[in-house]
Amino acid sequence: MGAVSERLTELGIVLPSVAPASGNYISHRLVGNLLFISGQIPRIDGVEHYVGVVGKDISPEDGYKASRLCALNLVARVNAALNGDLDRLVACVQLRGFVNSVPDFKGHPAVIDGASDLLVEIFGDKGRHVRTALGAGSLPRGSSVEIDAIFEIAPEA
Repeated sequence: MGAVSERLTELGIVLPSVAPASGNYISHRLVGNLLFISGQIPRIDGVEHYVGVVGKDISPEDGYKASRLCALNLVARVNAALNGDLDRLVACVQLRGFVNSVPDFKGHPAVIDGASDLLVEIFGDKGRHVRTALGAGSLPRGSSVEIDAIFEIAPEA
C-alpha cells in the first residue's frame, strides 16, 4: 500500500467509483507530466447531492461540503487515471471552482475551500495549488458546485 493510500485509510476516506464521461468528452487527459481532470460535481454512485443555488437553496456550509465531494471525485479520477498509484502525484497545480450562486453572493472562496482543504488533508503540501473561485448562473444537473483541476504527475517507474 502506498503512502497516499495509507493516508486515505487514516482519514477514513473511501474513494467513490468513477463513471464514464456523461457527454462527448473524456474524463481526463495526461499531456506530458500534466494530468487534466474534467469538471466534477457532487455526485456519488450516480446520485447528485447538494443540488441547487448557494445562497438560496443551499447554505454556504453545504456548498463547502459539496466542494469536498467534488474534490473527492477529482481524487478518484486521478486514482483511476494512474491505475491506483496516487503516489505518482507530484502536485495539484491548479484548481478551478464554480459555484452556482445567487447574483449577490460573495462567499465563493469559502465554498471552494472545501475542495482545497480536502486536497491538502490527503496530499499535504502536494495538495496546495493555485486557484480560481467563480460564481455561475447555473451548473450541470443543477449542481451547486463544479470543480476541475490540473495535477503534475511523475513518470511511471
